[in-house]
Amino acid sequence: MGARGKNVLGTELLDCSHEPLTGFHRDGCCRTGREDLGLHIVCALMTAPFLQFSKRRGNDLSKPHPQWGFPGLKPGDRWCLCVQRWKEALKHGVAPPVVLEATHILALEFVDLSELQEHAAKG
Repeated sequence: MGARGKNVLGTELLDCSHEPLTGFHRDGCCRTGREDLGLHIVCALMTAPFLQFSKRRGNDLSKPHPQWGFPGLKPGDRWCLCVQRWKEALKHGVAPPVVLEATHILALEFVDLSELQEHAAKG
């Protein structure tokens, strides 16, 4: 296994996004480490319903934070989400589509592969 790790399909973990630049380490990859207490390991395609849900839960991902180099997200952007937030969104029927090849294998400790596959991003 390389430094990046494996994805939920058991192959090499691919990048999630460089525009906007995502990942706990801001390297475009949903990899994790000891410092990443939120486990930002699910590469998700943002949707308006999910962004509204996240805002209601106290994390407004659409609001820019220039001081952190964060442009704010819009529907269609890819972003490394915390696995527990994705699982919570799933429970509430607003889970955003997942890019399986860019979602870290560790996510399988929290959600079933079948749940991720049911929400796989198309194309």
